[in-house]
Amino acid sequence: MSQPKVTVLHGPNLNLLGVRQPDVYGYETLEDVNNALRKTAIMTGWEINCFQSNHEGELIDAIHAARLDGTLAIIINPAAYTHTSVAILDALNAFEGKVIEVHISNVHKRESFRHHSYVSLRADGVIAGLGTQGYQAALDTILASTE
Repeated sequence: MSQPKVTVLHGPNLNLLGVRQPDVYGYETLEDVNNALRKTAIMTGWEINCFQSNHEGELIDAIHAARLDGTLAIIINPAAYTHTSVAILDALNAFEGKVIEVHISNVHKRESFRHHSYVSLRADGVIAGLGTQGYQAALDTILASTE
């Protein structure tokens, strides 16, 4: 039997995590985040695929791939696409597994345009303001829901 699989998607500018606005996003790098998630996945017998793109279409392609490759859940931080991308929402609506939306900062304490999320219309859960630990909380939630 194959391992259960989760896909983690990071949107635009998250490749700069740790150096871009550390007062908002902290000093942990995207590699640090992904390595911590991989460690948890390995310890629990899960396969994990982490992907970052600054391009909306590549994120949509990754969602489509997850739909077809047996992925049970998607953790997504759509970053700025949260507030603009109906296309990412449409792709997530075609995915039948669990979707957890993650934001490193508390978007509700920031500019008003960040208060609306298209992705939230599909997400089974939303985690915001826990820093990079939000990704771990999302993974823990997925693992607990499939035990």
